[in-house]
Amino acid sequence: QVQLVESGGGSVQAGGSLRLSCTASGYVNSWLCMGWFRQAPGKEREGVVAIDSDGSADYADSVKGRFTISKDNAKNTLYLQMNSLKLEDTAMYYCTARYGSTCRRSSAYNYWGQGTQVTVSS
Repeated sequence: QVQLVESGGGSVQAGGSLRLSCTASGYVNSWLCMGWFRQAPGKEREGVVAIDSDGSADYADSVKGRFTISKDNAKNTLYLQMNSLKLEDTAMYYCTARYGSTCRRSSAYNYWGQGTQVTVSS
């Protein structure tokens, strides 16, 4: 069982930056996959990025070069640095986790945070 707590969402102008944080608690080990999903009104939930134990990341094409995922294992904290934000990035962002060695956006994640709203305006 893992609990996820997110922070860092807010409103920002197009071209600006935000950093999301997610702190995991409970049974956390090196086999815990983590990532970020997002969902905009009227759209399906989209996998933004996932990260595995060696730091390799699987990014959606829409965010490559703009978003960067990282983690601090000592603090059990996951980060998403979002730069050059666009209007299309507006969505509710969710921190996710699963137990396993396969960490891809297409994997089935069964632990979810409450979500944090990101709104990008012109």
